[in-house]
Parts: sequence; C-alpha cells; structure tokens
Amino acid sequence: MEASFWHSKWESQQIGFHLSDVNPFLVRYWEKLGLDGGTVLVPLCGKSLDMAWLHQNNHFVIGNELSKTALEAFISEQQLQVVHSNHNTLDCYSNDSYQLWQGDFFNLTTSKLPKLNAFYDRAALIALPPEIRQHYWTHLASMLEPGTPGLLITLDYPQQQLSGPPFCVTEDEVKQLSEGLFEVELLCREDVLAENPRFVKKQVERLDELVFRLIRL
Repeated sequence: MEASFWHSKWESQQIGFHLSDVNPFLVRYWEKLGLDGGTVLVPLCGKSLDMAWLHQNNHFVIGNELSKTALEAFISEQQLQVVHSNHNTLDCYSNDSYQLWQGDFFNLTTSKLPKLNAFYDRAALIALPPEIRQHYWTHLASMLEPGTPGLLITLDYPQQQLSGPPFCVTEDEVKQLSEGLFEVELLCREDVLAENPRFVKKQVERLDELVFRLIRL
C-alpha cells in the first residue's frame, strides 16, 4: 500500500474508515488492560476520536499518522494548541496532552518517545496488506517493554468477497504474527455486518469485529 494511496484518501476526504464517534469496543474493553493513566501509543491514528477519549480517561496520547491533513484536522477539531517541531523525516505536534507524529511509522522509534505504557490499534493492522503486517507488528513490539499491554481490534470476513482496506485479519493470523512477541487473548467476537452498509452492499456474507488483549513478551 503506497503512501500516495493514503494521502489521496485524506486529501479527497474519502475516509469511510473514519468513525464519527468513539469506538464502542474501546469504551467497553479498555479497562481490561488494568491501567491507571500512563502513555498510550496509537499507530496510524488518522483523526480518530478514540484519541480524545483516551486523553479524557487520564492518558497522555502519542499518535502517528502518515497524512498531515488528518493530523491537522484532529488538531483543529479538538481545538488544540500545539508546538510544531521537525525531526528529519518526521514532524511532531505536541502539548501537555498529546504528541502527534506525522510521517512513516517505521521511522518512529523509542529514542523519540517517552516510555509507552500501552498501545491501541483499531485501524492500523487492518489497513495494511499481508506483506507488510509482520514488519509493522515487529516494529510495534520493538517499541514496547515486556509486560506492556495493548488493545487490538480487527475485522474478519471473506477477503475474496471484498478488496481491502480494511483487510481481513483473523484470530489465527493475529496469533501467528504475535508468536514470540505478544501473549494474545481474544476478548470478543461480534457480528457487525448490519452496521456496515458498504459490506452489505457488496453482499459480503459475514463480518465480525474481533477485540484482543495483548501483552508484550
């Protein structure tokens, strides 16, 4: 998936993947991580309202997004006052509540970040084609200390019936990607087909949303 694909989506506002509300699975299951504040990493964050929810629930939020348009929209919509700084291939927009990094996620390393207490992935892993997922998942793990928890949300549907993104990422694939990296626990599998008209219109026969609790090994 070329960077130009995502830049084009944001610039033309073809952002059907953006939710107009906080993800209900985040609200329902975040407490399963057993956190009391701390810093949360949100890869490929777009302008997700989930980041605002995490901030409202006592977290310092680090977001990463390829699209400058998306981050500027989040900053504007949340009425944030931020300081801009450049770090070679990355730009950072920060204040006392957020650190928002614009650029390639693979260029973001722990040397640029405070200690991470958790991560939240609702739209990163399922946005990536199969050949990139292991690289992404390994890089994410490399940023986390052992014992660090995370919440992962994926979609499971017959991939041959609809081209992604978002792509199908099954429970088995999550476990395979996580071997040697994360302990994986499936918290929820819920039928969400009726709530996704694009999938219904394309006559996809089933669509499940999966929620995982992960712990860095």
